[in-house]
Amino acid sequence: MHHDDEPVFKRSQWGTNRYYYNARNPVGLVLIVITVLAVGTMLILMANRAGPFAPPPAPAPWNSPSAAPGSSGR
Repeated sequence: MHHDDEPVFKRSQWGTNRYYYNARNPVGLVLIVITVLAVGTMLILMANRAGPFAPPPAPAPWNSPSAAPGSSGR
């Protein structure tokens, strides 16, 4: 393939030391797709409060030992 000589990461032209995925390289393109799918999945999970973003289960109500079933209440 003629795009194989392209680097996976390219240096940003904004004057910083940042790099970005190069879509002209097949590996870079796959990394872009995986990143978009992962971010989209996480946003959907956060919006629906599911998976690791689910609220903790409500604690069971506390029963004092004197109010336990089968006790005489003394």
